[in-house]
Amino acid sequence: MAEGEEGGAFAQARPRYLPIEAYAVIGDLQTVALVAKDASIDFLCLPEFDSPSVFARILDADDGGCFTIEPEFDGSHTKQLYLPDTNVLLTRFLSDAGVLEVSDFMPIHERLHPSRIVRRVKAVRGRTRFRVRCCPRFDYARARHTAELTDCGVVFRQAGGGLELQLATPVALRLEGHDAVGEHTLAEGESVAFVLEHVPPGARPAGCGKIYVTRSFKQTVNFWRTWIGGSTYQGRWRDEVYRSALALKLLHSRRTGALVAAPTFGLPEVIGGERNWDYRYTWIRDASFTLYSLIRLGLTAETKAFIDWLVSLVHFAEQPGSLRTVYRIDGSTDLPEHVLANLEGYRDSRPVRVGNAAVNQLQLDIYGELMDALYLYDKYGEPTSHDLWARIAGLVDWVCKHWDQPDEGVWEVRSGRHDFLYSRIMCWVAIDRGIRLAMKRSFPAPLVDWLAARDAIYRQVFERFWDPEQGAFVGHLGSRQLDASCLVMPLVRFISPTDPRWLSTLRAVERELVSDSLVFRYNIHGAETDGLTGVEGTFSICSFWYIECVSRSGDAEKARYLFEKMLGYANHVGLFSEEIGPTGELLGNFPQAFTHLALISAAYDLDRRLSGKRWLA
Repeated sequence: MAEGEEGGAFAQARPRYLPIEAYAVIGDLQTVALVAKDASIDFLCLPEFDSPSVFARILDADDGGCFTIEPEFDGSHTKQLYLPDTNVLLTRFLSDAGVLEVSDFMPIHERLHPSRIVRRVKAVRGRTRFRVRCCPRFDYARARHTAELTDCGVVFRQAGGGLELQLATPVALRLEGHDAVGEHTLAEGESVAFVLEHVPPGARPAGCGKIYVTRSFKQTVNFWRTWIGGSTYQGRWRDEVYRSALALKLLHSRRTGALVAAPTFGLPEVIGGERNWDYRYTWIRDASFTLYSLIRLGLTAETKAFIDWLVSLVHFAEQPGSLRTVYRIDGSTDLPEHVLANLEGYRDSRPVRVGNAAVNQLQLDIYGELMDALYLYDKYGEPTSHDLWARIAGLVDWVCKHWDQPDEGVWEVRSGRHDFLYSRIMCWVAIDRGIRLAMKRSFPAPLVDWLAARDAIYRQVFERFWDPEQGAFVGHLGSRQLDASCLVMPLVRFISPTDPRWLSTLRAVERELVSDSLVFRYNIHGAETDGLTGVEGTFSICSFWYIECVSRSGDAEKARYLFEKMLGYANHVGLFSEEIGPTGELLGNFPQAFTHLALISAAYDLDRRLSGKRWLA
């Protein structure tokens, strides 16, 4: 095909894998899509967060599947941004010949509906020709599918009666194999839309009519602006805090109330390594911390929905000790970990895993995070009911009897169980919040037993986890290794942020685990291992924990300096993944709730201190 004929000048030089930080995310509170800076949708799971992927180019450049829009420009460059206070994304292709703009969003209407991606392409300046290609790869690129041209576009059907997708558009499309391809020319000021929709059996597709596209755009923009408009936060770094809140909201399941840890799976913690996990599920720990951050901003609607989801787990648990660390968004625990051998992995980072074996681990800290969430819900949401209190009391009783045992810990190690400091601290939190709630609401409770257990944990931490030679609390009994999870100690009010032992611990963490403003979880090169090979980047939640600890210790100006340096590691639209690599690259699943919730917490505390206000829990 000669240059200038159909599709001849569309191919752009693109590396097989873009950096993780080259992506933005759109979503509809049911699932999300990752949109690259060149407007390629390279990741999407349907119909929900933890469903199999439809597009997974980010995990297999050749066979993962994608949905691309490419302008016919020579020497163009792109800019990408969110409309302020929304999760509606704009990608602009800019060149001397013209400007093409792609608006991407997933509509959110009053009632639940099948997920849709709306892509509106507009010629902002000049006459512009572009190519569109939609290449779904169902069931993690393992299932075959058919494609059929229709009057309004193309219908893709997964073999065996699986998913059905409709791509609706007025643009003339053709089939190349089982992919949809087309070219179209827009005069300056003209626009055209593409609507990719999941079509459940018996459902009526929305289509791509201009009325629907315009109405859904306005409704979606209004939804996001109304939601974030409920925030009471007016402090420093408002844009960064709001972007983090909007990212966290994208991880909220509108149907069930659950909050997922991240919307992706398989993105590596080190390029080419084995630390590649599936985070598309609800960890009690992550979700509870998320609520804490959103409550600080005055955004409490998610609290009730998630607490209702949590309470359902507590009600249906056979006994308090049968609670799991991680759940599917529907509350089930059917998530066996297995490898997708057909996917090559991001930049050949194998294995690509789905499911998560952490579901079978013992992680005692979850009771602390859960009780903290219930305590906050009682304080900022609805008073605790009689029936719920009976369940809460059962949880606290169980923790009082089982706190003094080894577990896999917050970092979900695969080297066996240990007596972890973090687990002890959060067991203390579970009992402490139970005591506070009982006394606040005058609930009946065996307070003598609870106080004895809480104090026993406190004494053990100071007597057995304190290493006088290092002047620091160690990560687990029998070890001298420091662990950045100790940074939560003053954040959950276990210890004063100005206690001499804490300040000594903070200095030890700075010596051993801090690199500039970045913090490692633990010394990966130490004598002890976590049961996995390879290295990892710095852990961003630990970096924000560290900043908040510095702030609370009384050095707000140092904390501000560290915080603003840390903000510089966000990507072009203000998003963070789980980790930051040695050259400042984003690593791990993206965007990561842990990181964004800790950013909000650090910003909130630091802003108050810089303003001379008394800190409030």
